[in-house]
Amino acid sequence: MLRLAMTTDAETFERVRGPLADRGIDVGHVRAKERALRVSGGAAARDGAGDPDEFADFDVGLVYPTRLMEGAVVDERLGVPWVNGRDAVVTSRNKAGVLAALSAAGLPTPKTTLVSNPVDESVVVDAASEFSYPVVVKPNSATRGVGVATATDLDSLLGVVDYLNLIHDYRATGDKSFLLQEYLPDARDYRAMVVDGAYAGAVERELDADALAAGRWKHNVHRGATARGVDLDPRARDLAERAAAALGIDYLGVDLLATDDRLVVNETNARPTVDAATKYEDGFYDRFAALVRRTAEEE
Repeated sequence: MLRLAMTTDAETFERVRGPLADRGIDVGHVRAKERALRVSGGAAARDGAGDPDEFADFDVGLVYPTRLMEGAVVDERLGVPWVNGRDAVVTSRNKAGVLAALSAAGLPTPKTTLVSNPVDESVVVDAASEFSYPVVVKPNSATRGVGVATATDLDSLLGVVDYLNLIHDYRATGDKSFLLQEYLPDARDYRAMVVDGAYAGAVERELDADALAAGRWKHNVHRGATARGVDLDPRARDLAERAAAALGIDYLGVDLLATDDRLVVNETNARPTVDAATKYEDGFYDRFAALVRRTAEEE
């Protein structure tokens, strides 16, 4: 049986274990963070006191660890090809880079400007002058909606930027950039899954009526939204596939925003959460398993 290493033990791990086992793929967890990892100087077959080598006997990995420093060590210890390796994770994490690549490929995206700190306040003022309020402000490489805000006027925008500047003043902060992005009111929020180049299903992320009445607008599931399986129309399916092709990423979550007259790619995720199988197309796990097997054979 093929052995697949996963560096997460959250929802996706639990959901994929059974369906992949039914298709001849044994899924195991390799802990990549918040631990000690042997790098050199002794028998690399063990970590800790007498523990067996947890990195042995894997054939393929899914997905490269989110912490790149630890990931380099885990990558060497495993010695396997990845469904979405380091390059895919780094590419998708850079929101501005993704939008620039997709825009260059002719795909629709929200109007967006990258601000690279430190800059004078005048630079932010000039950049904001190209937008209508409210405007979205988001860290360039955060996930799960962390740090994303809307500013309703210039004063509130500069206040948000003041807080970002406090974080970016810390010398160890790696990414000192943020995005200004147009706000699309009442946009429907979809996460489309693309597996090995083909659309494999989608969910619509929705806030309940109480959250909307309270002024909530971020549709991240980790912020309380509900993911409901939907059947996307051919135009949205095609856009998701074209986004994955433009980025060259085999296994990708593509976030789409849809209004009455626009459909845009907002973000992508090369470490997408797998939802319940009922929310995806028939054959989702067959295609997923085939991608895992093909990746293992590319070693």
